Amino acid sequence: MTRFIHDQFSKDYLEELLKPFGTVQAPSRVAAEVKEIDVLFTPIPTQTANLNTLGILGRMATIPAIFEPFRNPASVDEIGDCISKLLEIKSAIQREGKRNKTKIPETEIPQLWILTPTASKNIISGYGGQLKSDWGDGVYFLPKYFRTAIVVIHQLPSTPETLWLRILGRGRVQQRAIDELVALPSTHPFQRVTLELLYSLQQNLRINQNIETEDRELVMRLAPLYQEDRERARQEGLQQGLQQGEQQLIVRQLNRRLGNIDSSLIERIQQLSIEQLDILGEELLDFVTVADLELWLSQQQNTTNQ
Repeated sequence: MTRFIHDQFSKDYLEELLKPFGTVQAPSRVAAEVKEIDVLFTPIPTQTANLNTLGILGRMATIPAIFEPFRNPASVDEIGDCISKLLEIKSAIQREGKRNKTKIPETEIPQLWILTPTASKNIISGYGGQLKSDWGDGVYFLPKYFRTAIVVIHQLPSTPETLWLRILGRGRVQQRAIDELVALPSTHPFQRVTLELLYSLQQNLRINQNIETEDRELVMRLAPLYQEDRERARQEGLQQGLQQGEQQLIVRQLNRRLGNIDSSLIERIQQLSIEQLDILGEELLDFVTVADLELWLSQQQNTTNQ
């Protein structure tokens, strides 16, 4: 369960950071088999001017890209599965080109970025991974025609350029990145949305009984930040903005879990108080169908009317 929670956080996080700059599909199904790509990104050339705000992650997003983030170290087989999905995408693009009698330039084939917290030397060498001087430590490129790089997050230098990738790390690496995130100016375009996603992760982890020590430490690190943010929002009269942010996060999570929910249910969610939104954020992982959500909303309405 906790792995699912972290996987969903990674997908939501990458989607939120990249969507100002292009089209994001998370997840994206590979047509040939029942496989899903975590994040498929296609940049919009006219909107990439500010990608440098995301450092190395922004540099990765200047071209069509597939992002496959792993909470646990990616195994040999998992890396192989990622490469097979890339090859399926490449074949589909080339087939489309043949049907249209057009030659597909190599630049339209996505680059695969496998994001893993750690990786052994044997795995890196077995796949032929090599560092490039202009990318720095931690980014290992496979031979040219694989169009693949393995990004070992815990080997990345602790610089502002790597911050947005280190957020996806584990343990001390992730906690240090969170400290750096909090220290950013409040006007930074991606600080607020990242903190909101981390708070959502913290809430989802908190309701699980059997979580790892590392996850428990993450919950403890984020809990005071969350409380401080809520208190600051109240003091500054930003209650409405806080409520809208929580509504958006919860609607996105419900869409992921249950499929796109209709506008009438979204309107009912928008009528909930912050306290009710907190409860919904904790309980939505137990929902299996839209009917579960409808029943919960009805119960909340009945409680309010009493």
